Amino acid sequence: MVAVGTTPFAPQLRWDRYALPVFVGLVWLGILMGFGPDIARKAQKHELTYPLAVHFHAAVFVGWLALLTAQVGLVRTGNVALHRKLGLIGVVMVPAVVAMGLTVSYVMDNLQFGTPKGDPPFLAIQLFDIVNFGCLASAALWLRRDSAAHKRLMLLATFCIADAGFARWWAPGLEAQFGKAFFGEWMAYYLGDILLIVGLGLYDLASRRRLHPTYIIAAPFALGMQALAAYLYVTPSWKVVATRLLGH
Repeated sequence: MVAVGTTPFAPQLRWDRYALPVFVGLVWLGILMGFGPDIARKAQKHELTYPLAVHFHAAVFVGWLALLTAQVGLVRTGNVALHRKLGLIGVVMVPAVVAMGLTVSYVMDNLQFGTPKGDPPFLAIQLFDIVNFGCLASAALWLRRDSAAHKRLMLLATFCIADAGFARWWAPGLEAQFGKAFFGEWMAYYLGDILLIVGLGLYDLASRRRLHPTYIIAAPFALGMQALAAYLYVTPSWKVVATRLLGH
């Protein structure tokens, strides 16, 4: 049973020094394993001819991960003052991630529209990822004075845009295993996120014997939004809506 008593949630424990970097490292692993091989192959063939929006999106996303990594490292080493100063960059980075996520979704979906790679319903996955990130990261900035809530919201927000890497890694195999109906697509696109989100909760239960109140609200929100995105993705009527949203 999850503890819900009046005992204060410990904002910092010794094991956090190791656990938080591990979660960030797993996000990096998913992104590098998902995108790295494809980029390497295209680089060897001199085919890195992505639209400009893709390059900006990649720069902003990697910049966000680099900032999160630095912030976790600063907290781990006790450099809280610099952590707070760098946090001001996050105020700019959050809307930048949202803006570039929306832009690259529109650009790439239109570029691939009508081709074998075209998949208008995939807009549901893209939009809900950005909504998840925007809501959770904004809440993290709002609650920056509550360190325990702030850390968990920042991690959850980042988990919610890590699915692109994990899905490239194992989506075909999961679709082959579970099919292309709702459950199969939910697992194919979001299994990595689900494991990270649940893992964060299990860590708190193991280390503190309770879940943080913010996690109790934010984790179901994130998971529910992802399930809704997967449901829309396989719903025929959504294809019509997505196609119109893309201007076709």
